[in-house]
Amino acid sequence: MSREVLSVSSDTPLAEAARRMSGGQVGAVVVMDDEKLVGILTERDLMRAVGDARVEGSTVADWMTRDPETIDPSESTEMAATLMIHGGFRHLPVVESGNIVGVVSIRDLMRVVLDDAAPRGV
Repeated sequence: MSREVLSVSSDTPLAEAARRMSGGQVGAVVVMDDEKLVGILTERDLMRAVGDARVEGSTVADWMTRDPETIDPSESTEMAATLMIHGGFRHLPVVESGNIVGVVSIRDLMRVVLDDAAPRGV
């Protein structure tokens, strides 16, 4: 899980959110309004906006997933993987007592699974 969570507000211009994601080298940002989680914006959402040629003038609210699934930090990696696979998403906000404490990604889960593995020839 990444504890360094990048966040934007729903009224952030989409292009600005993309710049922040690129600069932070992250595939998703949580969307917070008045310190409340209201959505998540991912690389896939950005690709849909680009594909529809609707980046200019769009805000995060136009493309984010509203009220995303979340997980508690006490939940298992298996539960996180199950939610992601069945939900069809690759980033899952981690919420404890109503506060965002991190984001777990498919990549994070793969690191757990492959912790002891090494690439061929290494």
